[in-house]
Amino acid sequence: MRKQRGLSLSGLLFWGVIISLVAILGMKVTPEYITYFKILKATKAVANDAGGKTVPEIRTAFGKYMEVEHVSEITPADLQISKQGNAVMIDFSYDKQIHLFHNVSLLIEFEGSSAGNSSGE
Repeated sequence: MRKQRGLSLSGLLFWGVIISLVAILGMKVTPEYITYFKILKATKAVANDAGGKTVPEIRTAFGKYMEVEHVSEITPADLQISKQGNAVMIDFSYDKQIHLFHNVSLLIEFEGSSAGNSSGE
């Protein structure tokens, strides 16, 4: 006698719900990470071109990058600009709350630096 192998209807529904939830979460979180990497790229570009510029000029240059990229999560005033040796360092951090459903939201704390050691937590 052979045992039947396969997926029952309840198992199929269970895995269908799990896969759907993961896909919905991915669709809501992915655009926020794309925005984070746009901001990170802009801070690195502005820091590389900042030789001899003043802090207001650096903030203006960053604001132009954000305007071109259509990013509003962070403003030039949110940047922490410092100098280490001859290099300009630009650090930023911001929080993004993503509404998932009903009264459930996801909070992601983003932070980055023009130095390269960045993370989105």
